[in-house]
Amino acid sequence: MKIEIWGSRGSLPSPGPKTMRYGGNTATVLVVGDEGEHLVLDAGTGIRPLGLSIPQDVSRIDVLITHLHMDHLQGLGFFEPLFRPNVEVHVWGPPSITMPLQTRIGRYLSPPLFPVTLRQMPCRLELHDAEPYTRIGSLRVRSDLVCHPGPTVGYRITSPAGKVVAYLPDHEPALGVDPFPAAPEWTSGFDLAHRADLVLHDAQYTDDEYGTHVGWGHSSIRHLAAFAKLAEVRRIAPFHHDPSHSDAEVDALAAELGTLLPGIAVQPGAEGATFEL
Repeated sequence: MKIEIWGSRGSLPSPGPKTMRYGGNTATVLVVGDEGEHLVLDAGTGIRPLGLSIPQDVSRIDVLITHLHMDHLQGLGFFEPLFRPNVEVHVWGPPSITMPLQTRIGRYLSPPLFPVTLRQMPCRLELHDAEPYTRIGSLRVRSDLVCHPGPTVGYRITSPAGKVVAYLPDHEPALGVDPFPAAPEWTSGFDLAHRADLVLHDAQYTDDEYGTHVGWGHSSIRHLAAFAKLAEVRRIAPFHHDPSHSDAEVDALAAELGTLLPGIAVQPGAEGATFEL
């Protein structure tokens, strides 16, 4: 598998001179399988340049959305493959007991918030509730609800060779747990991340910032370190950087995480970063 980061920012796009190295686009990640599968994780603003890069001969694209907060959805209508008549686009998202996924996404992708409705997209579009286990080409995909406001899922993607990437961009496993971490069976996201080769995980707050943001659905850097140790991950990419954090502040958080996780590779998520598994 090849993993490419196209947007690593959380909550709100934050372009500017202080965020150039890690990027200002909101969450979007591309996973390309060995058999040519194209899985797009979330539809933040990074999905616009990503869509323009996907070759015209790709016939199927799967978009796996973790939740429907705007920073993970706002780029979907600008995803160029949606306007290709010969492409199958499958959009997966968190299930809800109140209304189907198409209705919920349609609240944004419809006037007056957006000029084009889902039904008007020229591609062959299908929407699905994220399933606990499914297969997309040769890739096995697992989803599970995680701790974040509103229905939110994380994803675990496994290649035929057994390589695993886990994606938990908005995640607060420490909520209500004192001390953190608890036993694995009581820890949100554990099964998705356990012994993964690469985990892209929420790292939005410093420890001081977290104290005034408990319950907002995000992790402090020390909580991320504790989670990574518990899950025995092999490589961690801190992700979903706070829109107020400069590149220098993200550098400092990554350095702190590296100190807390001796023996675990730390590479902070940045636009343009590529991982080979």
